[in-house]
Amino acid sequence: MDYKDNIMRRAHGGNYYDPLPSNGSFGNEFIETENDDLTEQLKDKVNTLKSLSIDIGAEVKYQDRLLRDMDHDFETTGGFLSNTLGRVTRLSRHSGGYNMLYLILFSVAVFFILYIFLKLR
Repeated sequence: MDYKDNIMRRAHGGNYYDPLPSNGSFGNEFIETENDDLTEQLKDKVNTLKSLSIDIGAEVKYQDRLLRDMDHDFETTGGFLSNTLGRVTRLSRHSGGYNMLYLILFSVAVFFILYIFLKLR
């Protein structure tokens, strides 16, 4: 096996490394230094993940509050529209139908005026 095969065999996750020196104490110091460096890198990554997860949590709370507010607004609007529709229905029943005729004629007139206005532009 030559040197190229040895490096390729020792490749892991895209990181290539050379074999460790076989000297006694120098090898141990090298390993300790490398472990300390890797520990610092891991600590930095963990801190980054922690701050990212805190930011995600804050964003989730904000979005949840926004959705609750929107839900409340939709419920309020739905109640308002129900009351208005009930009043219009009650008005149409008690007035003999003429108010509904006037409302339809008014709507047709407004749409006709808007049609003419937009056609002339």
